[in-house]
Amino acid sequence: MNILKTPLKTGRMDLKNRLVMPPMASSKATEEGRVTPQLRDFYAEKSAGGYIGLFILEHSYVSIEGKAGKGQLSVSDNRDIDGLKDLAAIIHENGSKVMAQISHAGGSAKSEITGKRVLGASAVVVPRTGTVPEEMTGQDIRKVIDDFASAAVRVKQAGFDGVEIHSAHGYLLNQFYSPLTNRREDEYNAFTVENRLKLHLEIIEAIRNAVGKDYPVALRLGACDYMQGGTTLQDSVMAAQILEKAGIDMLDISGGLCGSARPGVKEQGYFSELAEAVKRSVGIPVMLTGGITDAAYAERLLKDNKADLIGVGRAVLKDSLWAKRAI
Repeated sequence: MNILKTPLKTGRMDLKNRLVMPPMASSKATEEGRVTPQLRDFYAEKSAGGYIGLFILEHSYVSIEGKAGKGQLSVSDNRDIDGLKDLAAIIHENGSKVMAQISHAGGSAKSEITGKRVLGASAVVVPRTGTVPEEMTGQDIRKVIDDFASAAVRVKQAGFDGVEIHSAHGYLLNQFYSPLTNRREDEYNAFTVENRLKLHLEIIEAIRNAVGKDYPVALRLGACDYMQGGTTLQDSVMAAQILEKAGIDMLDISGGLCGSARPGVKEQGYFSELAEAVKRSVGIPVMLTGGITDAAYAERLLKDNKADLIGVGRAVLKDSLWAKRAI
C-alpha cells in the first residue's frame, strides 16, 4: 500500500493524502503585506491538479512589529481578508485544503523594516540574526496574545481550513521556548518546560475562544535547537504532550533556533528523529519536513512511523510537477 496516497481522518482534520506543501516565504506580497497577482499565480501553479493534500501558507505576520522581512504576507489587518480569501479559493478550487501560518518574528524582526521597537522574550542575542531585542513587558505580551487571536479570526473569515501557530526557526514563540533566548524571571521563565510554553498556551486558549472548539489549530514546533544549552528532544516530547492537552490538532516538527536546516546533516528527513519521538508521545497527527526530495523516501518515512504527514518544500518550489509524479 502507498501510504502517501492514503487519506488522513481525525476528529477535526480530513485530508485526502499525506503530502503537504509546508510554509515557505515567497516575498511576493506588497509592502503592506497584501496579496498580489504574483502571489495568486504562485499558489495557482503549485496547487494545480490538487495533488497536494494540504497547503500551509507562508508565514504571515500578526502585527507590524512582528514582521520578519520585506514582501511578507500580513494577517494583521481586516483589510488583508479579501486577498487571503482569493488564495484560499484558488487552492480549494484546485482540490486541496489550506491552512494559514501566523507568526511574530520577535527578536528576529528589524526596526528598519517595521519602524517599531524590536521585542523578544529577553534582551539577549538571537542566534542567526544577531539582534538583541527589548524584553517584552506584561503589556507587550497581552498585545501579542490578542494579535494572534485576531489573526486567527481573519484566517477563518477568509475561508481557510485551519490555522498554524509558528513556534520555530528563532521567531518569537521559539524565543520564549528556548532557554538560550529566554532569561526571564517572571512566570514566563525558562526554569520549566511548562513556563517556557506559558505564552503558547495563552495564545492557544485565546485562539480557541475566538474561532471555536472545532476549528483546526496546528503548531509548528522548533523541537530542538541543536545548540548547547538550548531546547532538546526530551523537552519537546514533554511539550508535545502539553500542547496536545491544550487543544492543538496537529504538530508540524522543525528546527528551533538552528532554523529550517539541521546543522551538519544533509540527508533527507533530517528532523525525523524529532518527529518520530513526538509521534510516539501523542495521539494527534505529526508532520515531518526537512530536505525531502524523493517520493519513495517520503513513503519510507511514513512506513517507518516517523510521521503521519510529509512536508515537501524546496522540491515543490523548484518543480511544480513534483507532487503530480509523487501521487
